[in-house]
Amino acid sequence: MSTTTTNDRETTRRDKAPAGERVADWADGRLGIYSLAKANMRKIFPDHWSFMLGEVCLYAFVIIIVTGVYLTLFFHPSMNEVEYHGPYVPLQGQLVSEAFNSTMKISFEVRGGLLIRQIHHWAALIFLAGMFAHMMRVFFTGAFRKPREVNWVFGFSLFVLGMFAGFTGYSLPDDLLSGTGVRFMQGAVLSVPIVGTYLAFFLFGGEFPGHDFVARFYSAHVLLIPGIMVGLIVAHLILVVYHKHTQFPGPGRTQKNVVGMPLMPVYMAKAGGFFFLVFGVIAVISAMVTLNPIWSIGPYRPDMVSTGAQPDWYMGFSEGLIRVMPGWEINFAGHTLVLGVFIPLMIVFPLVLVSIAVYPFIESWITGDKREHHLLDRPRNAPTRTGVGVAWITWYVIMLIGGGNDLVATHFHLSINAITWFVRIGFFVAPVLAFIITKRICLGLQRRDRDKVLHGRESGIIKRLPHGEFIEIHEPLNQEALHTLTQHEQYQPVEIGPLVDENGVERKVSRLEKARARLSKGYYGDQGQIAKPTAEEYKEITDGHGHH
Repeated sequence: MSTTTTNDRETTRRDKAPAGERVADWADGRLGIYSLAKANMRKIFPDHWSFMLGEVCLYAFVIIIVTGVYLTLFFHPSMNEVEYHGPYVPLQGQLVSEAFNSTMKISFEVRGGLLIRQIHHWAALIFLAGMFAHMMRVFFTGAFRKPREVNWVFGFSLFVLGMFAGFTGYSLPDDLLSGTGVRFMQGAVLSVPIVGTYLAFFLFGGEFPGHDFVARFYSAHVLLIPGIMVGLIVAHLILVVYHKHTQFPGPGRTQKNVVGMPLMPVYMAKAGGFFFLVFGVIAVISAMVTLNPIWSIGPYRPDMVSTGAQPDWYMGFSEGLIRVMPGWEINFAGHTLVLGVFIPLMIVFPLVLVSIAVYPFIESWITGDKREHHLLDRPRNAPTRTGVGVAWITWYVIMLIGGGNDLVATHFHLSINAITWFVRIGFFVAPVLAFIITKRICLGLQRRDRDKVLHGRESGIIKRLPHGEFIEIHEPLNQEALHTLTQHEQYQPVEIGPLVDENGVERKVSRLEKARARLSKGYYGDQGQIAKPTAEEYKEITDGHGHH
């Protein structure tokens, strides 16, 4: 009489199972995918359109990688000169670099090459635009607060790396437009005191343009920068999953839960459809709008300058800083210091980048808020932060106008000198005005919310009272609206405390502590927030009206 062991029965069951299940079982035995899937497949994601901005960035990055792999198969990153004999007649017989020649070949001779080039470039622009919008959403809603400060730094590093990936990428075809941009960068490197010349020689392998920069930029563009970016994206997503998703305030939403749809199957299906939507939109734009037509620009020659040469929008800020800076030069210890280039590009620009990167830590220090935050702020309830964000965007737009001052002058028939002075003055004045106006608007919206809570919503129905007075009937808000308008916290500014102790001994207060108290008062003092209606005020009003 034979006995069948449990293992034998299990083996028999597996042999009879469908092929897909057998593969899944095999993988689970080695990778533990069942427990991993069980833990993460039902993960909840909140449903709000603004959370799509991060997804747009991710999908654009995937499109960049896929199209980039295709382009590398045909591109020759070499500056050796060859004679052009392709189908584009106006350039035939001209000496061009192999990089330019292979880009022309991709554009005119490789099947689908020009479309892939266009998709690659447009996806890069949309990737950076998406990251800019995503960061603004995170900034204005306070999603960068504890425990997500590190993720903010990761995201910002991705943006900066994306800028450099874009710069190295559009420099590769070695056309006149990109060569002008590389020359601009070389000037910035040369402006570094004492070591600038050595750095430029090291970068270009000799006098500009040398014979190495395309090959070096190519290595950075296809290997170094994307490698770091993939690592950062993975780390960024792991932290998003680990910290849970932030969510907008509403009934039933607390700091300890997430209200939304599960990853499988709802969110996965939506994400899949959204990817193809993003890909489709980028493909349509790429097919209809030409970007970087190098055949009409021509190959790079150091003795030529491309008129109307503009950087991509994300580099316009640095270009604007250079163009509107006075051309200051000083001689120091036998060295000529070109301050007109060094100050804007090597001091102001890095300072701006660093201040954005560390902002979450600065705000946490000013406000003294060390708690975890999973509910987002409505921008109006943080007027100072919202004002700072709008001031920065205003500053960026002003410098973007400076970066394109020649085109603004020719298109609108204005004096380039007048535009330059407008940008110089706007550099200092416009952000301050934007901050003040934005803060006043936010405080006005807070007052409106307070009135809505106390008196209800304007119904548009006018009623005449017996003694002849006309009044508008106000409808009471529902519980959901009341919760949304009153759930935010009222912060108290950080106080220095008593300057004299109980024995009459004066306490020393550092300048840093005083500065922190002043900044904190600016954030949360009388001018930083409007007091919420108290329960007593609400009860008194509703009892008085008798209609709530």
